[in-house]
Amino acid sequence: MSQRMSEASKERRAAWDPNLYDAKYAFVWKYGADVISLLAPQAGERVLDLGCGTGHLTAQIADSGATVLGTDRSSEMVNAARRKYPHLQFEVADARDLRFQAEFDAVFSNATLHWILEPERVIQGVWNALRPRGRFVAEFGAKGNIRKIQSALDQVVGELGVARQGEINPWYYPSIGEYAPLLEKNGFEVRFVTLFDRPTPLEDGDAGMRNWIAMFGSDYCAKLSPENREPFYRRVEELLRPDLFREGQWWADFRRLRLVACK
Repeated sequence: MSQRMSEASKERRAAWDPNLYDAKYAFVWKYGADVISLLAPQAGERVLDLGCGTGHLTAQIADSGATVLGTDRSSEMVNAARRKYPHLQFEVADARDLRFQAEFDAVFSNATLHWILEPERVIQGVWNALRPRGRFVAEFGAKGNIRKIQSALDQVVGELGVARQGEINPWYYPSIGEYAPLLEKNGFEVRFVTLFDRPTPLEDGDAGMRNWIAMFGSDYCAKLSPENREPFYRRVEELLRPDLFREGQWWADFRRLRLVACK
């Protein structure tokens, strides 16, 4: 892992807007309900929700009778989760530096791990956090996730001369063949893994794509001066419209990797 990638990973997502996240991007956690079914939490279990966001899935896991700790690197998200679910426990924690030792029956993660460019550090922390025979259940972006969107973003920052094409690398999207061996290398037994497409509609009609980029593509937006921001959005929309705009709505070309691995 290059120092540039490591440093970018440390600084990324310094500030989230939890209100905007819940209002416009609820699909992130709503799709996670299927992953909770795969987790199948039981009353009396202790579960770590890694990357809990605003806490909605943490609360759903707790409804099973399990004791849940929700963690997120974003203090903004953790504070929002505490306000929404004051009866549950949340704390700020970096998934690369988990401090837990054999404390949980399961670790759950939804739509978080693709933000972390040091996957093996996360896997090692999850392993340490689990009790013997504990399970790791996760879903995150897979190889090919937002391929069309990212290609357009890379092309346009190159055209504008603000970054070399391919220089910006905000996300980690592994294949099954990449991630499963990492789990096995660190002691896990992979029980289930699948990769699938999930085209997802974006809210706000014609503004949906630029709003999504502003929320989740901040590494690209940070390269833009005020005068080239609008040309950037318009050119990206121009490139993507033939494939990702249908009947007045933008779609994101998501692909997901979903897994169960046991200690």
